Amino acid sequence: MTNIIHEIREHGEEAVRKWAVALDGIEPELALPSDDALPRDAILALADRVRRWHEAQRPADVTLEVEPGVVLERRWVPLRKVGIYVPRNLVSTLVMCAVPAQVAGVERIIVCTPPAGVGLISAAAELLGVHEVWALGGPQAIGWLAYVRKVDKIVGPGNAYVNEAKLEVSRDVAIDLPCGPSEVVVVADAGADRRLVELELAAQGEHGPDAVCRVVSTLEEAEAMAPEHLVLLGESEAHAGEVRNAGAVFVGPWSPVPAGDYATGGNHVLPTGGWARSTGGLGIETFLKPITTQRLTREGLERIRPTVEALAAAEGMPAHAEAVRR
Repeated sequence: MTNIIHEIREHGEEAVRKWAVALDGIEPELALPSDDALPRDAILALADRVRRWHEAQRPADVTLEVEPGVVLERRWVPLRKVGIYVPRNLVSTLVMCAVPAQVAGVERIIVCTPPAGVGLISAAAELLGVHEVWALGGPQAIGWLAYVRKVDKIVGPGNAYVNEAKLEVSRDVAIDLPCGPSEVVVVADAGADRRLVELELAAQGEHGPDAVCRVVSTLEEAEAMAPEHLVLLGESEAHAGEVRNAGAVFVGPWSPVPAGDYATGGNHVLPTGGWARSTGGLGIETFLKPITTQRLTREGLERIRPTVEALAAAEGMPAHAEAVRR
């Protein structure tokens, strides 16, 4: 995988074509919508819930006069161009990534997905108003987005190779978070319905042989794992508000993980591999960045000058002190 990314970084489009042919059997191509089996109503229903949930998350701009004549402003602006990686046939993942990007105001959305099943993803994208879908999968897609299309950020889950590729390019382009392979941890104590436990494990196991499917009896054990999905059944349900380390928490017998995957509107692009200890899942802020603006009047600068001069002297930065003497 590292070789793929290195070659694309050095040789660009030529290397992308080489690896696409070697691994996918075809060169990258812009896909056209071509799937008659598209579940239009379900996609639109999910998109509506995702849109409403992410609109509610928009962070507020803040303006504060910290001292008379010293005004700070922090405002959130959308990224201009993002790349979305969609695993084969996962139209729900397309919704989870593209709709928040649209809500944030991203100008250009570029989607990459493996050639097998690209018609389904392209048709779903067209339904959502996204018009650039490329038949290109695997690490070569991540390298292409980073070094050929030069997007501002790459988002979306993938297998271990895609995830490693995202981490590899993150020195040069921002990524959302490490997300894949999939994980579920079920806290099932004496009061839990064992049938529900088995249903959750079976559902997560469909993601592939590398999916992590665990059952523990205490919340402490689950917290130590910091899983992507945490299911609380039985007496543990009462402690949902105490959870600190999980991508998403599903509480009680009527809250299965697939409901979040496909229908609630909560985002299913979540941290894996223990990253939930320090980061959360994809949200509208993934596609925004804060910019701080500082405005000072003459009087404001005079008021804070002693602070600057004292700290500049302590740090051996005389030019910093001179810059505030106007």
